[in-house]
Amino acid sequence: MIVIGLTGSIGMGKSTTAEMFSEEGIPVNDADAVVHDLYRTEAVEPVAKAFPGTVRDGVIDRGELSRQLAAAPERFRELEAIVHPLVREREKQFLEHHRKQGRDLVLLDIPLLFEVKGEDRVDVIVVVTCDPQIQRARVLARPGMTGEKLDMILSRQIADAEKRRRADFIIDTGLGLEAARERVRQVIAAIRSGTMGDNHA
Repeated sequence: MIVIGLTGSIGMGKSTTAEMFSEEGIPVNDADAVVHDLYRTEAVEPVAKAFPGTVRDGVIDRGELSRQLAAAPERFRELEAIVHPLVREREKQFLEHHRKQGRDLVLLDIPLLFEVKGEDRVDVIVVVTCDPQIQRARVLARPGMTGEKLDMILSRQIADAEKRRRADFIIDTGLGLEAARERVRQVIAAIRSGTMGDNHA
């Protein structure tokens, strides 16, 4: 079973691209969705202990947690030490399940793939990218997003150019949905046929 790692900086269209892989029949494990679920289940108690005041109605209030982290960015590591092992456990279960089902390809949607040194967990890396102006416009259109907040997020992410350099395949979402969908199909076909990808010609 080949494990595809899908990554890309904020606003690059990674979630939409992951959906396109799913529509092509590739099982997708979405790390962000897993974290959302953990904030309602296993992560509630340890996060509440480390970050008092972040629980509302039995679930982690992401807004309050973000506020506390913005005030003390050095505490991101503390949060990651709690959440990452739980995410990895869910990922392991996902991989075991699909391996047993005899799948040839699965996709791990990992926003911070390079930042968490996740390259060893995947066989092929697909990076989603677009023009920086498109990226900025997309992110600033999100509710509650500010230029300052975006800069803080970007400061914690490896630069897009570096991600592209380390990719096996690149999908540019700035060319429109249909072009991205066609590119997803090309990437799947190339991986299945054993083609090495954009940076390995």
